[in-house]
Amino acid sequence: MAEASLDIAEQVARVLRSQEETQKFVSEQRKLMAEEAKLNAEAAKLIREELKLGAETAKLRRDRELSLWQVMIAGMAAGAAFFGAGAAFMKLLFP
Repeated sequence: MAEASLDIAEQVARVLRSQEETQKFVSEQRKLMAEEAKLNAEAAKLIREELKLGAETAKLRRDRELSLWQVMIAGMAAGAAFFGAGAAFMKLLFP
């Protein structure tokens, strides 16, 4: 009889240890899942920032390409203005 109660006590102790280990494992897994969720949120934030920077880069590239055209058109307008001013000046001097 004493042997049976020792056997039962040993089995109960083993079950309790197993439950404790399981709880530890579950707790660790929950902690890891929370950390993973935090890292995923940070990664999503970095991806949004990267997309924003990519859009800004594209805008700056487009602006840089258009600035050459702006300089050329402004130069032509200035040339036309000088030509018109010269023609008007010549008309004043030599009617």
